Amino acid sequence: MEKANSAHHTILILDFGSQYTQLIARRVRELGVYCEIWPHHSEVGKIKAAAPLGIILSGGPASVYDEHAPKLHLDFLTNINCPLLGICYGLQLLTVVLGGEVRPSLNREYGYARLRVEEPISPIFANLPEEMNVWLSHGDDVTRMPQGFRATATTANALNAFENLSSRIFGVQFHPEVAHTAYGKEILKNFVINICGAVQDWSPTSIIEQQVNAIRNLVGPEEKVVCGLSGGVDSTVAAALVHHAIGERQVCIFVNTGLLREGEFEQTLELFKQYMNLNVQGVNATNLFINALSKIADPEEKRKTIGRVFIDVFESEAQALGSVDFLVQGTLYPDVIESISVRGPAAMIKSHHNVGGLPEQMRLKLIEPLRELFKDEVRTIGKELGVPEAILQKHPFPGPGLAVRILGEVTNEKLKILRAADLIVEHELRAANLYNAIWQAFPVLLPVSSVGVMGDFRTYEQVIAIRAVTSQDGMTADWARLPHELLARVSSRIVAEVRGINRVVYDISSKPPGTIEWE
Repeated sequence: MEKANSAHHTILILDFGSQYTQLIARRVRELGVYCEIWPHHSEVGKIKAAAPLGIILSGGPASVYDEHAPKLHLDFLTNINCPLLGICYGLQLLTVVLGGEVRPSLNREYGYARLRVEEPISPIFANLPEEMNVWLSHGDDVTRMPQGFRATATTANALNAFENLSSRIFGVQFHPEVAHTAYGKEILKNFVINICGAVQDWSPTSIIEQQVNAIRNLVGPEEKVVCGLSGGVDSTVAAALVHHAIGERQVCIFVNTGLLREGEFEQTLELFKQYMNLNVQGVNATNLFINALSKIADPEEKRKTIGRVFIDVFESEAQALGSVDFLVQGTLYPDVIESISVRGPAAMIKSHHNVGGLPEQMRLKLIEPLRELFKDEVRTIGKELGVPEAILQKHPFPGPGLAVRILGEVTNEKLKILRAADLIVEHELRAANLYNAIWQAFPVLLPVSSVGVMGDFRTYEQVIAIRAVTSQDGMTADWARLPHELLARVSSRIVAEVRGINRVVYDISSKPPGTIEWE
């Protein structure tokens, strides 16, 4: 991520590890302004080359004085010529780098607080009330501002905002990006629109024309493209977008990996051909994938193995088609972000099948037309392109398929168990009219067994975990509060109907700290 989108005014968000960083990006895009998230350690030269209209420094979990805390260097401030907004940890970093002082709080602020605006003429607080509820999460306070700064807002316990108008540097200790901050959207709008001067020219559909032109410029008039379809929203919308650009010169390959849900290969292949007019070829490569995954239990190794076999299949099929030079993938912005660590590669969350799962040497060149988009933006584009609702409203499904919902080695027997449980989960959600009300729900087969009693017999069988979450874009998620009666039906049916399972548990972890998928 070294180049911002030059077709739009861009705000850069430098990520210092906050759980809310992705929310900042969503709020900026909701204002109609394009933004990108970059690691905090991005080179100053690359940031300058991206020519952002403004930069937001995210919060983070560290204290500025921790030995291994993410840093901000003075050369960054002296070389960047655009407005800066530090949020929480970002404000504290600005303070320390510019010669101010930060100390552990005597009264730490977590949760709601009442903010008083001390400088109503501050451009950050323009046209806002003099008092408002804000959301705080910090254990350090600014005890001395840098020279040339003035306090613009306080709470009962601490300074909570400052600014230097001549340097165009602003800081807030609270989190304007979270819904709990009453006027958070207006505060971000004051910075992005009024201070940075960004034009509100970004919308999900604006990328259609932009990407169509980019694809036509990239792919020569005689060149062909192969698209790897997974059956999910992302790859389908990517294929529809490329089809819009070059038509029949795109050949879509829908691979039966043996890791799809029950009946999904046949049903989805029919949707592609009948309703989308895509040039699709179905390929049964089940044995290739299952054999390649034999005896592999490590999650990263599974992802990389599946990515390698995908490419082998695509390149083999592409060779049979003649001269094909490009591979289309449905990589989304969350995939990219989760594959880049704010602390460097060693701390990466996980490789993504579209980002970190590809071999270094690959003959086909990549086309990733959705790489800048969140999932909800992709669905908007898909609707514009005529993708059937039956696909657009599908719950997200991982590229590696059921392999990452089986903890440990993948076998045909485990896949049979998981598919049967998955059918029950989906059926009960739809029967309760809750399928479209949540972001994602699925069973996970755990590598543990537990004692149970069925009839008069003692059993020692495996455990299914049910994962259901609510989310807007997959970047953050909360566990879904499904009705107890629904969970009871799901549990009862799985234990009764799926041979090999005698216990069902429900995952109540949010993201963060957990990811949505277990692997």
